[in-house]
Amino acid sequence: MGNKIEIIGLGSGDLDQLPLGIYKKLSNTSNSIFARTINHPVINTLQDEGVIFTSFDEIYQTTEQFDEVYRRIVDSLIEESHQSPVIYAVPGHPMLAEKTVQLLLDQDEVLVEVIGGQSYLDDLFTSLRIDPIEGFQFIDGTGFNRNQLNYRQHIIFCQVYDQFIASNVKLELLEDLPASYQVTIVEAAGSNQEKITKVPLEELDYSLKVNNLTSVYIPPAPAYMLNHTFSRLREVIAVLRGPNGCPWDKKQTHETLREYAIEEVYEVIEAIDNQDDEGIVEELGDLLLQVLLHSQIGEDDGYFTVDDVIRSITDKMIHRHPHIFADKTVESIEDVYKTWDAIKQEEKGDYRKSVLDGIPAGLPALARAFKLQKKAAKTGFDWVDIKDIWKKLQEELDEVDEAIVSQDKSEIEKELGDVLFVLANISRYYKVNPEIALNLTNQKFHSRFSYIEEQLESQGKDLYETTLEEMDYYWNQAKRRE
Repeated sequence: MGNKIEIIGLGSGDLDQLPLGIYKKLSNTSNSIFARTINHPVINTLQDEGVIFTSFDEIYQTTEQFDEVYRRIVDSLIEESHQSPVIYAVPGHPMLAEKTVQLLLDQDEVLVEVIGGQSYLDDLFTSLRIDPIEGFQFIDGTGFNRNQLNYRQHIIFCQVYDQFIASNVKLELLEDLPASYQVTIVEAAGSNQEKITKVPLEELDYSLKVNNLTSVYIPPAPAYMLNHTFSRLREVIAVLRGPNGCPWDKKQTHETLREYAIEEVYEVIEAIDNQDDEGIVEELGDLLLQVLLHSQIGEDDGYFTVDDVIRSITDKMIHRHPHIFADKTVESIEDVYKTWDAIKQEEKGDYRKSVLDGIPAGLPALARAFKLQKKAAKTGFDWVDIKDIWKKLQEELDEVDEAIVSQDKSEIEKELGDVLFVLANISRYYKVNPEIALNLTNQKFHSRFSYIEEQLESQGKDLYETTLEEMDYYWNQAKRRE
């Protein structure tokens, strides 16, 4: 094992903020002193007093990824410690937003001791006049995900080293906040060099004088700015269902909402078929509303919450994708289907006795026929050659003719059902959903017939007194226009 590495925090400002014990240690040591960066007021002052520092600024300049920067610094410190004891100085407090310190503590090759230092958070809270008990997030500007930000709390970004990082922070925040939103830039909090600047968010990256003592403060956002977030929607639904909420929303039950769920799904499909992006956004919102309403009813009744709904589908997706979230390997989409079905069967266990179980009884008949045959086919109960399915269709059409000749209404109904069932199977073979295909045809018929009505109305003609030939003329005209 090498010599000890002592880690010292330099604080956030000038020498006046440095604890006396640390000052003495830095001033009187004969050990090598390494600094993550030379750009710090304390180092500048101590250099004037003759203390020698070796910095890692060159690594920052020659390495693109921050993770690699931190790794190289740690490797260098460990290597140096094999020759002699090492003092490693970092801005602020070693245990606050210092990735190199965490990496050093995680290794067991060299003994590491954290000496301490002054955190700049106390000074920062004082300068900004905020109380962190109201809710506070401390975010590393060099690596964060936008979805981890809680805009209802105080947010402080540290590690904003350069214009590139500042620009990235700005662009991420602009996804959620308006360009005019006021943010605060704090430099050297608590020291005699402290500087506080308020700027619109859009000006952050070119108003910021970046250095190691710079932080960016984002004040809590008002609720109306967060209407695009899931938590805000959940809050709105809770209000609508609450004591002072909407009489209609409070009255709803799972049963009364059933019809709306079906309607919203079809409206989503219609927007997709129309390639209407704005419509898709709106209709998906309406569909999400149904999910939130049912979840809020479950919460009000004390049975479940939307968290249970989300946990259920998240667990299911992870469990059914072992080739993504575990060590299983798949070679093709067919392998994915097989894995999915096997896991699904394992999950259901003895709950489903038949391969055909699990198909909703409320599905439209054509969609149900499609799913029944799709499930049966997975067991090998399927036509080998598509030509045989076409022959089966002709056989069923012949039986319809026979039923019509016999004028047996019940038989005609049964035989036409058989025809539709075979057509659903043909659709499955060609990987076409018959429900969607028929819906597209319905829309096409509606569009063409509406065109006939428009043309006749423009000429002052009565639809019901128009000949079939004239209607067919406009039908073909509508067809050509498509």
